[in-house]
Amino acid sequence: MTTPRLSYVHGTSATPLLGETIGDNLRRTVLRVPDAEALVVRSQGFRATYSQLWAWTGQAARGLMALGVQRGDRVGIWSPNRAEWVISQYAAARVGAILVNINPAYRVDELQYALRQSGVSVLLLARRHRGSDYAAMVAEVMPGCPALRLTIVFEDGWDALLAGGSSVSEDDLAAREATLQFDDPVNIQYTSGTTGAPKGATLSHHNILNNGFYIGETLRYGERDRVCIPVPFYHCFGMVIGNLACTSHGACMVIPGEVFDPAATLEAVQEERCTSLYGVPTMFIAELEHPRFAEFDLSTLRTGVMAGSPCPVETMKQVQSRMHMHEVTICYGMTETSPVSTQSACDDPFEQRVTTVGRVHPHLEVKIVDPATGAVVPRGVRGELCTRGYSVMLGYWNDPAATRAAIDEARWMHTGDLAVVDDAGYVSIVGRIKDLIIRGGENIYPREVEELLHTHAAVSEAQVIGVPSQRYGEEVMAWIKLRPGASVTADELRQFCLAKLARFKAPVYWKFVESFPMTVTGKIQKYRMREIAVAELEQAARSE
Repeated sequence: MTTPRLSYVHGTSATPLLGETIGDNLRRTVLRVPDAEALVVRSQGFRATYSQLWAWTGQAARGLMALGVQRGDRVGIWSPNRAEWVISQYAAARVGAILVNINPAYRVDELQYALRQSGVSVLLLARRHRGSDYAAMVAEVMPGCPALRLTIVFEDGWDALLAGGSSVSEDDLAAREATLQFDDPVNIQYTSGTTGAPKGATLSHHNILNNGFYIGETLRYGERDRVCIPVPFYHCFGMVIGNLACTSHGACMVIPGEVFDPAATLEAVQEERCTSLYGVPTMFIAELEHPRFAEFDLSTLRTGVMAGSPCPVETMKQVQSRMHMHEVTICYGMTETSPVSTQSACDDPFEQRVTTVGRVHPHLEVKIVDPATGAVVPRGVRGELCTRGYSVMLGYWNDPAATRAAIDEARWMHTGDLAVVDDAGYVSIVGRIKDLIIRGGENIYPREVEELLHTHAAVSEAQVIGVPSQRYGEEVMAWIKLRPGASVTADELRQFCLAKLARFKAPVYWKFVESFPMTVTGKIQKYRMREIAVAELEQAARSE
């Protein structure tokens, strides 16, 4: 009798982990390629070589020291994508501060919670963003944030911060850097808080530097690569997959603007001759469907990353063919794992690159377990994906109970994602445990229905959720965004599904929308979709 092969995979590699801090790694890159262009921020007209970026980060680091920032102090940053964000990221790391990323979309209550919970003492911020007066909002919450002693508005105080660094010597900064350890915490990022209060995932130099490095290795980055980064810095996608993957390889960070704009992104790729482009699926869809898409020369692109939410197969195919990104990869992970656990390779077979999230990253482990028992399931069987290795966060900041609930005694991070591992080690994400629809005792995985709907010529995007049903417990509902100029009825889409799916999987409810509720990083908020759908269905029932 043959024992079934279990769903456990580990990433072997001849390339050792980097045992250094982020500052030490940047210094090595500067010494290797001092004159290579490091950072371009098109909206600000900012350009810097690696030697210039090193000088900027050193000046800002000494400025923070002049303000009394000590190793382990929390320095908050609340801003859209700007040059100051990148400089602050590396400056804070060089002085041993813990950078606390504040979501640009936060309102007053969320801002106060993050500042209080993390104990931010110095806050760097933009004056305003998208109609929000950041400075006024901070003034409103300061009385409730006893640790917050100083705020620096970029437009008013950045130059003074840099000038203040003149009072601290290069030797003093070097002495501080010599005290730092790569296992020190360097970053706190707050989860979306879709259930309860947000939790501060605490990440070390070792966590995020190595993750960025191996992402860059997978993408085959070198000093000739120019990476277009339209995703937000406050999230791992921007500051790790983006910035750290670049600086660990001497590649150039190209920032199209403060926030994502499809035309500005396409223009940046063309004008800066970018070789790599990042985005969540909704960003790539917006670029592909932009009315001026055909005007842009994207022939310099070869690779990139699509991540953040499941990628429709049809979108991936178009990105490879119409955008010339023949070596595009898909990354899978979560903030708590720095973020990437699996990634497809540039030379993976086409089918694996469009239908899976690749294989486990170097020096990491992945297992698929039965959510009910915790036992590892056989290959090809659905279960919860768990990750272990250098990438797993130190914990949730000042929240040991939440940390214990997420990371078990063997240091496995439980993701809450449902996945399958095949015999070749490729991982497919089939949904979220919480997104699983149970209709009359039948398990329905929204991803399967979404993938089918994405093959319909009229459908630009589809998202599938479960809504309450007295008869079946849950029913299937599809939210549909149509392609520009396309038209189709709900009945036509249902018949399309019935032709290829079991009847119980075909959506009963349909909602046509222009957009989906989503986070600032482009992740679809299915919990919010459910809230809206339930309210509308209840209203319709009362009206009958």
